[in-house]
Amino acid sequence: MSSRRLLPIIVGALVVAAVGGYVVYGQQQQEQKTKRARGAQDQPAPVLAARATIADVPIYLDTVGNTKALNTVTVRAQVGGQIVRVGFKEGQDVTRGFVLAEIDPRTYQAQYDQAVAKKAQDEATLANARLDVERYTRLAASNSGSKQQADTQKALVAQLEAQVQGDQAAIDNTKTMLSYTKILAPIDGRTGLRLIDEGNLVQANDANGIVVITQVRPISVLFNLPQQQFPQVNAAFAKGPLEVDAVAADGKTQIDRGALQVIDNQMDQTTGTVRMKAEFPNANLQLWPGQFVNIRLLVDTLRQVVVVPTAAVQRGPQGTFVYVIGDDSKVAVRPITVTQQDDTRAVVSDGAKAQEQVVTSGFTRLSNGTRVAVQQANGQPQDAAPAATPQGPEAAQGRRKREGGEGEGKERRRRSENAPAPSTKQ
Repeated sequence: MSSRRLLPIIVGALVVAAVGGYVVYGQQQQEQKTKRARGAQDQPAPVLAARATIADVPIYLDTVGNTKALNTVTVRAQVGGQIVRVGFKEGQDVTRGFVLAEIDPRTYQAQYDQAVAKKAQDEATLANARLDVERYTRLAASNSGSKQQADTQKALVAQLEAQVQGDQAAIDNTKTMLSYTKILAPIDGRTGLRLIDEGNLVQANDANGIVVITQVRPISVLFNLPQQQFPQVNAAFAKGPLEVDAVAADGKTQIDRGALQVIDNQMDQTTGTVRMKAEFPNANLQLWPGQFVNIRLLVDTLRQVVVVPTAAVQRGPQGTFVYVIGDDSKVAVRPITVTQQDDTRAVVSDGAKAQEQVVTSGFTRLSNGTRVAVQQANGQPQDAAPAATPQGPEAAQGRRKREGGEGEGKERRRRSENAPAPSTKQ
């Protein structure tokens, strides 16, 4: 047969062989994949799990509040004059009645003394007029004097008595003005920056004032809540005081704990919120006027409910569910009803029981009936302890065998090193 006829036959045979080899190779690869998949399915899926527990779960409403001093007073002078003494330090805690500053009192002291002297003068005149009334009354009774003169003297006595009362009012007024020369703290609180220095002249009700005092123990926080949450808060507030926590920026650290004081009497139509006010003891001065702070309002507490980690709650087309681990280490898909949930735990009203194990991580390979192996957070199997080094007689015997084997090996190496080199002669 010629080479031209053999060449197509050979090429065709090679092509058929290549295709057959490729098909066989593909079948082998598919079989290996199937074996690996079966092997993977036979291996339990590693998961993390936690047990459902019974606990009391508080229900909080979270918002942001603005801290405000319970009382703020701008202390102003009520009389004019020169400041002769400043009795406080900036940032000092003062009590009601503390002398903050003094105004030169000499002018007001003189006015007071003058009013006292005027009253003494009028009282002396009144005393003389009363004696004249007695005389004129006796003379009129014996027809030795006119009755008109006695009546006129009585009117004069009444006039002088009214004048004495006016003098007393003038004394009270000048005494009050004199007391205003000592500027007193009207409330307990902390002083701010001094607004005027010693030696300056002040006027009554000066707009700048002497100092601003803020009451920071206790302190108040104003915050808003959406109108949708108002019925829940209002119903809880009607039953008794509600606890309010001031929380740090991390959302966990509690700064202070207070109580809700007031719910505003109207909604804000522009924002659809209602304003509320809480009061905090602020014993450690952690809250400061003007500070923004996270607020948690406790409106209710769910008693003795089933709780699972939030990570265990899964969602599908049929709603929420969890993977429950049975005694045979197989998971079962369990539909649940979640009534309350936060970042860490969820309250389950139906579908889970206390002490049941639920999967919290490793959902990729899970389906109904999948066998699982519960792992610890560090990747080790749960309840697995590290193998301890055996210390019994068998361990000692094995150690002697190892030591003996090592000794024999060293001896053989030493003999081979000391052995004479083989001869190279033929």
